[in-house]
Amino acid sequence: MCGIAGIIGINASQKTMAAMLKKQQHRGPDNTGIFSEDNIVLGHNRLSIIDLSEGANQPFHSPDGRYILVFNGEIYNYKELRSCLKNEYVFKTQSDTEVLLAAYISWGEECLARLNGMFAFAIWDRKGKQLFAARDRFGVKPFYYAYQDDTFYFASELKTLFEAGLSRVANEKVWATYFAYGSYGMPHETFWEGVFQLSAGHSMVVAQGRFSITQWYNFENEIKKQSEEKPLEQAVTTYLGLLEDSIALRFRADVPLGFNISGGVDSSLLLALVNKHKKGGDIRAFTFYTGDERYDELPWVEELIVHTSNPLHKVKLAGQQVPELSRLMASQQDEPYGGFPTLAYASLFAEARKRGVKVVLDGQGMDEQWAGYDYYRNTEGETIQGVRKSPFRPGVLSADFLARAEKPEYREPFENSLLNLQYRDLFYTKLPRALRFNDRISMAASTELREPFLDHRLVEFAFAQPRKYKIQGDLNKYVLRLLVKELLPESISLAPKRALQTPQREWLGDDLKSWTTERILSLKGHPWFQSNKLEKELEKYLSGNRDSSFHIWQWINCSLLFEPDGLL
Repeated sequence: MCGIAGIIGINASQKTMAAMLKKQQHRGPDNTGIFSEDNIVLGHNRLSIIDLSEGANQPFHSPDGRYILVFNGEIYNYKELRSCLKNEYVFKTQSDTEVLLAAYISWGEECLARLNGMFAFAIWDRKGKQLFAARDRFGVKPFYYAYQDDTFYFASELKTLFEAGLSRVANEKVWATYFAYGSYGMPHETFWEGVFQLSAGHSMVVAQGRFSITQWYNFENEIKKQSEEKPLEQAVTTYLGLLEDSIALRFRADVPLGFNISGGVDSSLLLALVNKHKKGGDIRAFTFYTGDERYDELPWVEELIVHTSNPLHKVKLAGQQVPELSRLMASQQDEPYGGFPTLAYASLFAEARKRGVKVVLDGQGMDEQWAGYDYYRNTEGETIQGVRKSPFRPGVLSADFLARAEKPEYREPFENSLLNLQYRDLFYTKLPRALRFNDRISMAASTELREPFLDHRLVEFAFAQPRKYKIQGDLNKYVLRLLVKELLPESISLAPKRALQTPQREWLGDDLKSWTTERILSLKGHPWFQSNKLEKELEKYLSGNRDSSFHIWQWINCSLLFEPDGLL
């Protein structure tokens, strides 16, 4: 897990690269490296996880010096790939970095389909004078890029690109769509003009001042390969085998591991499998709470973990911490982010690092692959219900700004509405934004976040299962509940889906009333808003009309990102 950056073109310079790497040093404080020649500069911030030796530092050179690699992420099946490559490549390290480069040298772009991992990497071919870059199947690791003044730039974070001198100008279409529809942008977009992200499952070639992008991972085709329905018992057994292998692969590290836990079915399963596959010693668990019993999952967490030997670290988010943490989080995320749960979640990684834990496992991805959200039950036939079809709260936006909003349209490659809704959440909405939030949160604390439930084999298998294996009556994630039934109390396996929540609604209107008012009123005069209507909405919320706090948080988010010391 690291940070990568590059400049190709007339503005390439080591001085600029040094400044870029310093800006994202939190992503990899263990080593900083730069490669530079003939209008190309590559940079790397290393967080040492596998093979801690200096020989595994980056930029990493091929034995003949032709290829230079900068890589962010982990290739979990690197040992298996190394075995396949041992007759074609002489390895000098025990790193997954070298295995990745050897795989590219031997198989070219075809190596991507063989990788089980999370990754964003770039390889410079000194002979061919071209850059090849790629991003993992679900976009766990980030890759941002821009082309300006005959120069191509890329980096792991937006702030890194701005540090190189790229303009920080709001993409008003994306911002307007965010306010109107709650969208965080399409897979290739960012909230800033002229800055893009390489979409999940895509690769890129940069050569002679031009770049081309190719989709290397075709999820729909993979699902078609699994179209044959299996008996329920066989599906459960097959999925459990894949789960156990995924957990085992993600235990590969030369540093201490821990895991995050909440009170739901996903965490139950993660807890059980972590303890089944641990290599010895007690693995630390981390959870957050706020002191509000209406929202806290602490009782369920303590019930889950009482029969294990895992030390549990409980991290409290207090209301008075929110203003400073919100400002800090804005500078880490560079774009709008989730509300108070994101702040609370960030505290877990800070605590993990404090406790000497450098790798943290988490349970992201089960809801999207097993139809875990309540609104999935509203899908029947070819009709999707419960999806927002009209602007959220357009009344406070100026007419000119609102006109820039575009109702998001998502591909629907499958013939039934449940699969299309799951597909939307996997590649356009729920998962992409969660992964972006989580990457910045973990890397800000210089910790590596691993998502064992996002192993592509798991996602493909679960997604392809029939509706009856996902939803039965009022129960979602049916197969998962069968898996945990033998491992944990029935009250856990049958527990309804609970969103990870905090008292955000109450705190914004009561405990943090003055801060809420200050932040939102700072937007008065901004051309995007009608100031009088903005004030009325605020007054309505503070007086008790609190059906939702999302719009309040959107405006606070905006004010934090645009204040002078917010992002830059």
